[in-house]
Amino acid sequence: MAAEATFFSKLGRIWRHRWIDEAAVRRVLPAAALERLAGRVGASERRHSGEIRICVEAGLPLSYLWRNAPARQRAVTLFGKLRVWDTEHNNGVLIYLLLAEHAIEIVADRGIDARVDDAEWAAMAQRMGSAFRDGRFEDGLTQALEEMSALLVEHFPLGENEPDTNELPDEPVVL
Repeated sequence: MAAEATFFSKLGRIWRHRWIDEAAVRRVLPAAALERLAGRVGASERRHSGEIRICVEAGLPLSYLWRNAPARQRAVTLFGKLRVWDTEHNNGVLIYLLLAEHAIEIVADRGIDARVDDAEWAAMAQRMGSAFRDGRFEDGLTQALEEMSALLVEHFPLGENEPDTNELPDEPVVL
């Protein structure tokens, strides 16, 4: 009986992830919102040496679903694939949204993660989740960007004559 329940649970998860597509992402974050978010990321990064990436995915790839991998595992994989880990000061941060599961993951590189308490990252994700439940995706991401900017300015400010080196694209990634 338990194996049957697990099978149906897995099947339901696969169905939920296959049912939702990129059009769902475009409904919650239309092109204009993605453009505004890219501008906000760029403006933020001109104030500190960190890099912020936003990634919104409709549903997990089948390989993740088949092995019942959590959203966190996918976020960590994308952290690597998007090269967020590959910044000069190890201070990149990825905001990952998985719409099919309403999951929010924040993955921070070791330079910034060592200076920010896990509870602070969790609280930031919780505030984003609250905005998302109200259908305010752009507002939730904007608030998170402001909070991350404040942390990065505090811990990795640009020097007075230090130029901003944009190491990663500012545009959100939609999968």
